[in-house]
Amino acid sequence: MLQILRARDRPERPWKNGGGVTRQIAVYPEDADVSGFDWRVSLATVAVAGPFSAFAGVDRLMLVLEGRLELEMLGADLMTLEAGGPAFEFPGDAPVAALAPASPVADVNVMVRRGRFTASLERRTVAETAAVISQDVSLILGPSGGVEVAYGAEWARLDPEDAARLDHARGALVRLRSAGPTDVVVIHINAVR
Repeated sequence: MLQILRARDRPERPWKNGGGVTRQIAVYPEDADVSGFDWRVSLATVAVAGPFSAFAGVDRLMLVLEGRLELEMLGADLMTLEAGGPAFEFPGDAPVAALAPASPVADVNVMVRRGRFTASLERRTVAETAAVISQDVSLILGPSGGVEVAYGAEWARLDPEDAARLDHARGALVRLRSAGPTDVVVIHINAVR
């Protein structure tokens, strides 16, 4: 069954390290906190410079929705992430720090317990109609709204930052439609087999 996860139902919480705020979209197990999840999907706002929280044994993916963010990671060149760009994947236990952004940055974060789950995170443009092939868990986020989703016959509208979630329907078709070109964020999470 397709669940609609409304943005209005997500409270804002401070980051584990206090450097920003997060709004949890979905987590597994359902009652897990930030130290006990197997996977977690959230929206975050970065407004100041500082190190990312460390998550041992976790793989992370991050996609910028608004703004531009520069990241320093030990042993790597300075990375620039910006709206419209691809997702950035990195180990949650690696030391990563954000440089001070010129304005607040909004992003999507996906974290999965290494060796137990894998994830993908990408932006897609819906130009009137599109489809997503679901995985073990699939989420479709409508950052700016204006998208309708359907699994079966019934359509549901996504308002800004709402998400649709489908579990245990690997290979099923989720249909999307919009009045004009609209970006969505597609997240797939799979158990390691």
